[in-house]
Amino acid sequence: MRLRLFPQEPAGLHLLSQMARQIVLGTGTLAEILGVPTTEHNRLVEDMHDHEAKSAELQFALLTHMRTSFVNPLPREDMYALSRYLNEAMEKLDAAAELVALYKLERLSKRAADQLEVISRQAELTVDAMRRLNDLDDLEDYWIEILRLAKRAERTHRVWVADMIKDMKWSQYARNRDVANQLVEVTKDMRRIATQVGSIIVKES
Repeated sequence: MRLRLFPQEPAGLHLLSQMARQIVLGTGTLAEILGVPTTEHNRLVEDMHDHEAKSAELQFALLTHMRTSFVNPLPREDMYALSRYLNEAMEKLDAAAELVALYKLERLSKRAADQLEVISRQAELTVDAMRRLNDLDDLEDYWIEILRLAKRAERTHRVWVADMIKDMKWSQYARNRDVANQLVEVTKDMRRIATQVGSIIVKES
């Protein structure tokens, strides 16, 4: 591993980790939404909007920090890319929650719970990985595990869509497909984060 010549400031990595934490919290909120009557959806969707707003605030704080700090733990373009993918993942999770409420969906396939399990695990791993970006040793395992989880999510998505086509009328299919698409896109954003980390590992080795 290449020796770093300057001390590193951890604040930027802490902000990235906190952004990943919002996805963990958002996944929990969406799981609650899927388990309650439609009359309670709006209250929980507001909680999800709060997670999304907090993610945006953290990204703005990170951008401000990068502009004002002489030394950053990683190249600015890498930190910006990580923050962008994290925020986009949170936005899509928020959109999934809002769609459930707007469509008044009462029961989703168990595939939705499978996808939330994947997203939650990806986010938990990313919380820890973001903290450790100034010491890239052992992050290859993170990279590989996120990719494995993303592939699992894509397979689940294909099966979910096939089941919906078989079992649902068109209008019901369209509403459920919108939610399914948002969830699989979240897993793809988490994969993009891991791929960016892999790029950093290669550049820094």
